[in-house]
Amino acid sequence: MAGMSQDHPTNGHEHGHEHPHDHSELGEMDLRVRALESVLTQKGYIDPAALDALIDTYQTRIGPRNGARVVARAWVDRAFHDWLMADATAAIASLGYTGRQGEHMVAVENTDEQHHMVVCTLCSCYPWPVLGLPPTWYKSAPYRSRAVKDPRGVLADFGTTLPETTRIRVWDSTAEVRYLVIPQRPAGTEGLSEEELAALVSRDSMIGTRLVEAPSAGSAA
Repeated sequence: MAGMSQDHPTNGHEHGHEHPHDHSELGEMDLRVRALESVLTQKGYIDPAALDALIDTYQTRIGPRNGARVVARAWVDRAFHDWLMADATAAIASLGYTGRQGEHMVAVENTDEQHHMVVCTLCSCYPWPVLGLPPTWYKSAPYRSRAVKDPRGVLADFGTTLPETTRIRVWDSTAEVRYLVIPQRPAGTEGLSEEELAALVSRDSMIGTRLVEAPSAGSAA
């Protein structure tokens, strides 16, 4: 597993594919896709609004909901939790979430002592079966570089502040391994069902840039 501590940001994994170290906001493929989208829109072949809605659905709803169910199951089922930590690929597959970009999964669990965050320093390797499409910021050069150099600063940008005593470990996803952060279960959620717990888990919390918060008073069904 490739882990990079806050104090020693070294990469223990090599990516299984070649990518230029492009520090622009958009890579060559992104630019080509946008150009093609522009041409197809001008010719009336696609509806930008419908395309945006479709992307949003897979990016923030369907995909991340799979991962949220994995997290919630781990919170309520100790046997599943232990299986997930020992063999995330098999445990996740048992819930029906498999496919490309999720063949080799590793789960890392946040605790009071250690917080995990995921990045892909060379491109945008991402666990699609459990998180859907990667957000734009995850693929950006600023996030890919700052997550390694200044993880606390990146977390602060997302509104996440951790105690100084909490260690931060940054995991570098590769073509061989994808990571899923298991966030801490918030206090005060003991009476919630597995489904209600899953509703609290966000995509960003499973990347490690945000925490899971307990529902406000009266909001939990």
